[in-house]
Amino acid sequence: MTSRYKETFYSLFLLLALTSVFTACKVSYSFSGARVSADASSFSVDYFQNRASIVQPTLSQEITDGLIDQIKTQTSLEYSTEQGDLTFTGEITDYSTKPLTASANNQAATNRFTITVSVKHENTVEPELSFEQSFTRYEDYSSEIDFSSVEAELSEEIVTLLLEDIFNKAFVTW
Repeated sequence: MTSRYKETFYSLFLLLALTSVFTACKVSYSFSGARVSADASSFSVDYFQNRASIVQPTLSQEITDGLIDQIKTQTSLEYSTEQGDLTFTGEITDYSTKPLTASANNQAATNRFTITVSVKHENTVEPELSFEQSFTRYEDYSSEIDFSSVEAELSEEIVTLLLEDIFNKAFVTW
């Protein structure tokens, strides 16, 4: 064998060896930073009931659908209406607005709008990654603004942050 053929042979051998090492791994990563076991193939999300003292009619559906969409777009898992390898259940436990700071005349200058979601995540493939946790996010707004005029926008911002928090807790283990 000439040295050129030996070089080519060793290069191909090295390439095959490296390929087999990397394909034998049991964990996959996505560009979103999500870590999903190669043994997991499906996920399910139960409807998030609204148990807050103030019930915003579309919030349950927004959170449920938002979580499904986020997992579908950022992982290779398939959505299942039955119990998946990874399951998410939960409820909305707080939806409130409260005064945060007072002005010189003892009236609220700033209000805080808060949404809290309690989530239970079960990972049947890697049970050590299961969790049960409450996630809270809030946005502050001026008391000079009528809450109903900013509620939809603030709610959308908060829900986006909550969904990112839930997703990161379940899939991004840095």
